Amino acid sequence: MSYVLAKSQDDDILSAGECGGAVTSIFKYLLDSELVDGVLTIMPCDDIYDAMPVFITDSVDLLKTAGSYHCAPTMIGDLVEKYCRNQKIAMAVKPCDMRAMDELIKRHKINKDNLYFIGLNCGGTVSPISGRKMIDLFYEAAPDDVVSEEIDKGKFIIELADGSEEAVKIHDLEEKGYGRRNNCQRCDVKIPRKANIACGNWGAEQGWTFIEINDEKGQQLIDGAKKEGLLETKSPSEAAIQTRSKVENVMINMAKKNQEVTYETVSTMDDWKRCIKCYACRDICPICWCNECELDKSYFKDEEKLSPSPIAFQGVRLSHMSFSCCDCGQCDDVCPMDIPVSLIFDKLQKKYYNRTGYISGVSDDARPPLYSPQKTEL
Repeated sequence: MSYVLAKSQDDDILSAGECGGAVTSIFKYLLDSELVDGVLTIMPCDDIYDAMPVFITDSVDLLKTAGSYHCAPTMIGDLVEKYCRNQKIAMAVKPCDMRAMDELIKRHKINKDNLYFIGLNCGGTVSPISGRKMIDLFYEAAPDDVVSEEIDKGKFIIELADGSEEAVKIHDLEEKGYGRRNNCQRCDVKIPRKANIACGNWGAEQGWTFIEINDEKGQQLIDGAKKEGLLETKSPSEAAIQTRSKVENVMINMAKKNQEVTYETVSTMDDWKRCIKCYACRDICPICWCNECELDKSYFKDEEKLSPSPIAFQGVRLSHMSFSCCDCGQCDDVCPMDIPVSLIFDKLQKKYYNRTGYISGVSDDARPPLYSPQKTEL
């Protein structure tokens, strides 16, 4: 592992990028050098709250994707498995994206040799609907007037069309039930170190991207983009490295405090009784990978071919996900009955970690203990 500060040598990318434009420049290098067939990332559609996954094959289109979109908590792991398994692609990954990818790699569902992972440090994301309401309530601005947003120094910052900025402390927003999604508030993986590189503004100088290079493939990305004249780099100061570490540790400690509070709310199975068995949580999950879902098998259905009971449905999901969940929160987002699905899975995973030392998408083990010879010792 090593560190570098980088910024784009392309003026258009530098202007459109969030902090130095290094991520977009690296994507441009990969596309123009034909090292990948495409780049999987997100791009705003109607507004900044409505970013959607896009597959870019022409580097000219990368400018449309530059910048950060904290109001777009889209998970892309399952898109790779379902639609891009035989293509060489690069992608921008949040920590939960990377955790899902790592679990899919372990299960031989995607081939990591075909993939470049450009990690994005993440302090959390905001629900698009909640984001618009939040800006309407807490900022002296209309949601439609916001042209960009970022999370920095504990604040949610918006930029308006006239170039002015407004900021509110994340803590104040979350006290009122807004701010980051619940799973993001308790997430204690802030830097995606399984990615080839991890990029962000923590510890970076103004106009530069702080990059943690995690493997040889990541070093090749930096060297290649520099050789093509797309990146300028320099070494960060020791103070910058310490600042980045301090920010990460502060956010992890905040997450652990939130875990202590939220885990205590999960004590019964009453939440499951609201389940209407729509299967939305299963279908959105990036790690639900069985070729034939256990829940679709005949012995889980009665004579009228109805779905399993809520407890049976959620019990099967729990048995699969308690050691696999990457806490992306997508199941919470789509549940029409507001069941805190990811909270329950995440609490069980913490118990699993205490027993085995395994953390989904983080541990270096070749496979989860329940899939390995260690299971005989559990």
